[in-house]
Amino acid sequence: MLLKRLFDITVSFLGLIILTPLFMGIAILIKIQVPGPVIFNQQRAGRHGKIFTIYKFRTMTLNHNGSSVSVKGESRIAPLGAKLRKYKLDELPELWNVLKGDMSFVGPRPDMPAYSSRLTGNERLILELRPGITCPATLKYSNEEELLASVTDPLKYNDEVLWPDKVRINLEYYHSRSFAGDIGIILKTLFSKRDL
Repeated sequence: MLLKRLFDITVSFLGLIILTPLFMGIAILIKIQVPGPVIFNQQRAGRHGKIFTIYKFRTMTLNHNGSSVSVKGESRIAPLGAKLRKYKLDELPELWNVLKGDMSFVGPRPDMPAYSSRLTGNERLILELRPGITCPATLKYSNEEELLASVTDPLKYNDEVLWPDKVRINLEYYHSRSFAGDIGIILKTLFSKRDL
């Protein structure tokens, strides 16, 4: 969809310029409060399963050896990191991924390769889309870390309940997606309520 790509390029470019002061402020706070690199990068599966590097502000302590799922209140999440994650500010560097074409503003969240390789049959249609910063599954599970904190085995719950439901939602998005619908998802994401 050419219109969608033009939108992604234009808005991500303007966002990177306009939000530069915010980027710098967050980077300084991370340097002061969370020793180590400012940017966290990780390999994710993108369009057609191509591996790319996603960029985020680092919210966790170094060498934590934690699970692949994040749970609210974990000791590995720095206090500043918890705030950044709550308001999704840790994901601002993904604007660079959008500008490069690795990602879109709206699309299925990019999985780690180990998860994308589990997709079978029609589920693999999801990989025809650029992964996104937000999507209907993101909106449904905006409280994912709190939800995982409420169960006995977060990894098992993620693998057996959350991830399969996200796949279902992503398939629904694949079949019903439109540019107008994407704008609606962006607006819902921006104006979703988050308690202070």
